[in-house]
Amino acid sequence: MDLQLNGKVALVSGGSQGLGLATAIQLASEGAQVAILGRSEDNLEIARKQIEQQSGKHALAIVADVSKPDQIQEALGRTLERFGVVDILLANAGGPPMGTFDKLTDEQFYQAFDLNMMSTVRLIRGVLPSMRQQGGGRIGVIVSQSAKEPIPGLLLSNAMRPGIVGLAKTLSGELASEGILINCFAPGRIRTARVEWLDQNIAEQRGISTEMLEKQIALTIPQGRYGKPEEFGKVAAFYLSFANSYVTGQTICVDGGKIKSLW
Repeated sequence: MDLQLNGKVALVSGGSQGLGLATAIQLASEGAQVAILGRSEDNLEIARKQIEQQSGKHALAIVADVSKPDQIQEALGRTLERFGVVDILLANAGGPPMGTFDKLTDEQFYQAFDLNMMSTVRLIRGVLPSMRQQGGGRIGVIVSQSAKEPIPGLLLSNAMRPGIVGLAKTLSGELASEGILINCFAPGRIRTARVEWLDQNIAEQRGISTEMLEKQIALTIPQGRYGKPEEFGKVAAFYLSFANSYVTGQTICVDGGKIKSLW
């Protein structure tokens, strides 16, 4: 299948590792020019080289903290300066910290809101003029399985991710007539640094090894294993591509069947 990505420009936040990087690699491998954002210059340089080695396409790496409005604006400006347009956006940011209601502060709620919700709002706002000028575009937002069903101990994620889905669903109706499609991606247990960190914390709380915890969690996944970042990247790349012409406003689960929600 031709994903119709040749000559397209994709901006991927949180693109220096994990699911963002996996998607950036896949988009570049299918012909897109890719700009990746991340907070660590060292990680970005490693990611840039990895994208170029696996795809043969040059990538633009930009240091940016997406919880900071000025850094988002600068990153957008550099991307447009380099490529002229942005056809595709994957909005992705690190997950907020673990915590239960009694232990979380107002400041932590505000930080999670800036990191997850407002970064998505600002990134979308920033790319829309270019997409409208081009006559269309594709937007994706990485959320979490917490957008479908709450995860114990992750109250901030459980609170923020469904709001992002609501934002995307509303925008899908507002933007569809302009040829701009927007979908969310809800990963299940995919083996990333974030999931490994969560597993370590949960295992410590339960007084068991991370290996034992992984075995227990794998039993709750119908496919019986954790997913691989590249498996997520392939799914995301299709829905972000111009081969996808009629799916918008959806939250696509990439979870091996783990999420029990009907919707």
